[in-house]
This record gives sequence, structure tokens and C-alpha cells, in this order.
Amino acid sequence: MVSRPLITVLGASGFIGSHVVAELAGRPVRLRAVARRPTVPAGLGHSVADVETRAVDLSRPGALAEAVAGSDAVVHLVAHLDGAGAWRAADGDSAAERLNTGLVQELADALRPTPATGRPPAVVLLASTATTTPEPTTGTGRPATTGLGPATTGLAPANAAPDPASTAPATPYERQKAAAERILADATAAGELCGVSLRLPTVFGPATAPAMDRGVVSAMARRALDGEPITMWHDGTVRRDLLYVQDAATAFTAALDHARTLAGRHWSVGSGHTTPLGDVFRALAATVASRTGGPPVPVRRVEPPAFASAADFRDVRTDPAPFGSATGWAPRVPLREALDRTVAALAGPHGKDLL
Repeated sequence: MVSRPLITVLGASGFIGSHVVAELAGRPVRLRAVARRPTVPAGLGHSVADVETRAVDLSRPGALAEAVAGSDAVVHLVAHLDGAGAWRAADGDSAAERLNTGLVQELADALRPTPATGRPPAVVLLASTATTTPEPTTGTGRPATTGLGPATTGLAPANAAPDPASTAPATPYERQKAAAERILADATAAGELCGVSLRLPTVFGPATAPAMDRGVVSAMARRALDGEPITMWHDGTVRRDLLYVQDAATAFTAALDHARTLAGRHWSVGSGHTTPLGDVFRALAATVASRTGGPPVPVRRVEPPAFASAADFRDVRTDPAPFGSATGWAPRVPLREALDRTVAALAGPHGKDLL
């Protein structure tokens, strides 16, 4: 009898992680869900997979090696969150650097094959960010003091030489993710891993308890449900690629299925479309109003806080076509439907017709 492959998900109780676990639970695999909290991700009651849950503090020396021991594949979704639950990292933040970069090096060391095992290199999927190599700025957010170079009135021509100031990772988080990508690529080139980095844009959608989507879409939906204005730090013309969380989860399962083809590279994953955030927020306000029965809350521009970074004022685009060609993956949920699902899940006592 052929043994089922062991797939370990690190960060299994997180926002994306819980959805990835739910997708993998429907497969004939051994599934190890690793998280700091001793919780069982929702949706595993009728699982096809053989599911094992582990509560692990990955900051403990040796804990990561124990958590991934024997794995044929690891989906690395552990993320550093600040006290407010945000992804931001400051220069010199050793805790952020360890989780975003150091943990990937530990993973590569832990999974390095030995001749005695005779096993092929383990697959490692890394959740990275689409802003690791950002698009040229449109200049529609902050003035030129953002560190992205001179403000412009439009995107650079497709054949223009990239401006190093606009293409280099601009924030500590981006630099840490870029370093993690290099670790995986180097380990793959050395034959020690089969590493794949998926660069994700803004991911949003209903959360699987106990996870919570702390991203901007859900945060603004909660404000609207409470009758508060939706706020933005710019004039609303900053464009973003928004990816529904279920589509993000299926991207990871598609990458697992085609890991040997994808190995050693980073791949953009997204909807392939951008929308001005002002339009997104106005649609969100209208969606909330249709559920609460009240008028849409206003969408207002406010001064950005001191911790705002250059990444907050850039357009973010993805080109998922190469990934789709290699794997057959494509996003399935249109933006309007995704917004409606998100608001419905968040509505709670505010809603007229709850899911």
C-alpha cells in the first residue's frame, strides 16, 4: 500500500492558512496543521485527509524541525503581525526578521535531505508579497517624499527601463520577503529543496474562525457596518489587485500539484485586474447599505498616520498568466461577489439576511 504524502501547513490557524487547510482536507493525504494556538481549523469534521493538529511555538529552538519532520511538502504561511495585527515591520525588528526570513532558513536546514533517506527533496511553498518588486508609482498617492523617486502622472511605458528606486523592495517587510525568496531559490538550486514562492497581492474575504482578516477591505467593511465613514489615506486613485481568499488557497494547492515545474522561482498570483481603492470602498459602502437598510456611509480621505510607508501609496499589479499557464489555476470569484460574501460574513447582528 502506497503511503499517503505528508503535507504540513505552518500557520494553519491564520487567515490564509485556515483556508489552505480546508482545501487540503478534501485530499487523500496526511495533513499536519501547525499553529501557535491549539485549535482545529474549521471544516475538518468530514475530512478525507488524515489530519493531525499541533500547537507549536516556532520561536522555541528546535520546534520548527520537529514540526516539519517527515514532511513531503510544507506550506509556509507563518507571518509576523504587530500589536495591531498588521503586517508591518520596522527596520531592526528582530522578531519580524526571524519569522519572515530566519524561519525560512531554518526550514531549509531542517528539510535538507540526507543520502540515507533516499527521498526526493521536500516541496516548500512560501507566501510572499506582490510588492517585493513593485510596479512604478503613479504619483497619485503621496508626494515625491515617499522614497519612490519623482512623482509621475502615469505608468512608465512597457518598454521603459525600470527605475531602481521604484523596483527595489521599499519596506523592511518587502526586503525580508525578498531575502526569504532567495533562500528558497538557493536551496532549490543546490538540490536541497523544491522551493516555490507565490507573490500575493491584497488577499481578503470571510475568515475561518478563529482566524480574522485584518486587511483593509474587512477593516473598512467593519467600519461601514458600524455606521462609521470609510477612510483612506490618499485620493482613492491608488490601484490594487484584490484576490479573494478562497482563490488564494486554491493557488497553493495548484502549486503543490505542479511544484516540480514551478521550482526555484517566484510566481505572481492575483486576479490580474486592478481597481482604484476609492471605487472599491464605494462599492463596499453600497454593499453594506444593501444589507443594513441604511444609506451608504461616506468615503473620506484622511491624513496618513506616521507609520504609513511607501507601499501604501503605490499601485500593485500582478500578472498571474505564467502561473496559470503552468498550473491551470485561475481566480474564480469576481470582485463584486467577493465583496458581497465578505460583508455577509461580517454582518452578524447588523445584517438583514445573514448567511
